[in-house]
Amino acid sequence: MKWKRKDILDLESLTQEEILHILHTAKPMKEILLRPIKKLPTLRGKSMMNLFYENSTRTRTSFETAAKVLSADTSSIAVAQSSVSKGETLLDTAKTIEAMRVDLVVIRHSASGAAAFLAENLEAGVINAGDGQHEHPTQGLLDMFTMQEHLGELSGKKILIVGDVLHSRVARSNVWGLTKMGAEVVLVGPPTLVPPELKVLGVKLSHDLDAELPGADVVMALRLQLERQQSGLFPSLREYSQLYCLTMERLKRTGKDTLVMHPGPMNRGVEISSELANSAQAVIEEQVTNGVAVRMALIYLLMGGSGNVVA
Repeated sequence: MKWKRKDILDLESLTQEEILHILHTAKPMKEILLRPIKKLPTLRGKSMMNLFYENSTRTRTSFETAAKVLSADTSSIAVAQSSVSKGETLLDTAKTIEAMRVDLVVIRHSASGAAAFLAENLEAGVINAGDGQHEHPTQGLLDMFTMQEHLGELSGKKILIVGDVLHSRVARSNVWGLTKMGAEVVLVGPPTLVPPELKVLGVKLSHDLDAELPGADVVMALRLQLERQQSGLFPSLREYSQLYCLTMERLKRTGKDTLVMHPGPMNRGVEISSELANSAQAVIEEQVTNGVAVRMALIYLLMGGSGNVVA
């Protein structure tokens, strides 16, 4: 297919065909990452800007690495030290970026819809690197890419997403993407952290992890957002870990060689045991590598590349 979109704002609006095209494009990108010399001249003369209103070393560095492998120029606005701290609005910042003739902007923002607002006001392409409690589409895509590598077709696979679903834009992007691929998705967590309205997205909601584990092909632990722990959403970290922490012993209930995933950073001993995180079943480091490959694919497609990568 020929790529037509200017922006990647969410997985909700992408078709199954578009998602498969992105994942297909990411395969040769990963091969490039595994070479001794990781460099293509493909996007020489193109430019990308990172605009991160929230801290995220992992995602920002992944985008920068992806762009540099493709020879695109990259720059970042350090928001805390920029005019934003002096009261500049997002629209003002957008106009400044426009004047710099940047080709692609990657934005992370605490407000849901910030990426869509930027996309409406920029000729440049926009990639959403996480907006509020809305979506984190590139994380959802890299998670699906990782699952595909190990499981092949995702249709009919049982995937558990465990933990703080309420605050997780990663969970929302995965739900949209995985259900479009035909997977069976189960959201598991304490009643206060699994919003009942998510049932309308075609997923199962559960508060009993041990009951849902049998037959699971993938179990993904979400980061428990400890900064929100003071709001009384669950009694204690100890109780949470007893009920929802992924361990080697607990995972035996699946009856399968189940993939274990985590978007990072991990709270070891709370969401996942160190033993399991370091085991062969965990593909957490692979997710990081695949994140660069998927972001290379998106940067390539949005800056005018075709479906074929020329080395």
